[in-house]
Amino acid sequence: MMPVDVVSSRVSVRPAVTSAKGEARAVARQLGLVDGLSEEGGEASVILYVDHDDLWLQKADADRASPVRIDFASPKLQHRRRGGQNELLGRAVGVRAGETPTVIDATAGLGRDAFVLSDLGCHVTLVERSAVLALMLARALERARISSLQSVRSAASRMQLQCADSRSLQVPSGAVIYLDPMFVARRGTAAVKKDLSVLQALHEPAENQDGALFDWAMAQSAKRVVVKRAAKGPPIDQRKPSHTIAGKAVRFDVYVR
Repeated sequence: MMPVDVVSSRVSVRPAVTSAKGEARAVARQLGLVDGLSEEGGEASVILYVDHDDLWLQKADADRASPVRIDFASPKLQHRRRGGQNELLGRAVGVRAGETPTVIDATAGLGRDAFVLSDLGCHVTLVERSAVLALMLARALERARISSLQSVRSAASRMQLQCADSRSLQVPSGAVIYLDPMFVARRGTAAVKKDLSVLQALHEPAENQDGALFDWAMAQSAKRVVVKRAAKGPPIDQRKPSHTIAGKAVRFDVYVR
């Protein structure tokens, strides 16, 4: 059984269609949410909808028309493959001619940055402490590995997933640790803010959680630690980076070890 995080009780599992009740019950059992199939969803703040071949998240008070999915072959992510931010992210982790580092994405979330890094040639371990997101990532990787798009299959072959709290792990010497602490000040489209809102609803806020994660990262024998920040936001835990690679909306603070 997949390990369950401490906030799974905030999630209600529901079938997307009546005929998917069996699949929904199976997912609820896997996540330890056997009682999560009520019509009203109780006090849950997030709904995990289960269809025959799909999973998606929805804020309990949101319009059903705006689901949050993980699909590495989606047109949006394929468009992002050609975006300028990919170059910035690649430079931040140390991608250069003949060098594609091993990356530990310690806050995998929806896996989009991890996919971009693997598409650039990096071998990426996605670490996600939410059992709900980890299940969605696992299903998305299964689909990506049999995608009709060769680029998606190739990227997926360089991605592996762990459902765990990153702070319980020992990072291999020479790897790069990547952190995206879901900063509140992030600017972007309504879709970006919607996704961020759902991710934040899955996690119980904890005092200085970002600082504790950063302390863990800096204590590892990693080659560098890269932290995604709002373009004009303060550095994580007020710690000055070795250097910064900045775009219009976000920047990457790089801590070279």
